[in-house]
Amino acid sequence: MSDKILENLAQELERRKSSDAADSYVASLYQAGTDAILKKVGEEATETIIAVKSGNRDDIVHETADLWFHTLVMLAEQDLGPEDVLQELQRRFGRSGHDEKASR
Repeated sequence: MSDKILENLAQELERRKSSDAADSYVASLYQAGTDAILKKVGEEATETIIAVKSGNRDDIVHETADLWFHTLVMLAEQDLGPEDVLQELQRRFGRSGHDEKASR
């Protein structure tokens, strides 16, 4: 498996911004707008929670992948990408969660 999957996916999501909504699910989300994308992220988050509660590992992985995917769509719609989030995680790495939260 490639460690560049997030970068490759982000590039594809950018390309889909100019695709025809009739031909691309992602383009249809972009066309529907921010609220539709956020609704989808919320749905996927709920489905992930349900999967975890069920304890089925395959379902957890599947639903988490859906959640990550739709979160990447949300980021792209906001002209952000996985690198922005990874940089923030790197900034926080090694810091106490309590300290990090207190600094906000």
